[in-house]
Amino acid sequence: MAIILRLDRVMADRKMSLGELSERVGISNVNLSKIKTGKISAIRFSTLNAICSALDCQPGDILEYRREETEEK
Repeated sequence: MAIILRLDRVMADRKMSLGELSERVGISNVNLSKIKTGKISAIRFSTLNAICSALDCQPGDILEYRREETEEK
């Protein structure tokens, strides 16, 4: 996938645990862990908004786009 999640890096920069962020955002540890590890295919804007608010960051701090390399024949 071309979208890379950097939530773990932002959390480490802010010295915030998964449990603390989970409480502030209002979603379960399991769902937040899936976001953190990139094991999701979608994220609601309301969730992204809550995460950015709790971490005092921009969506671009959490999400990164990398162009996928295609094979040339």
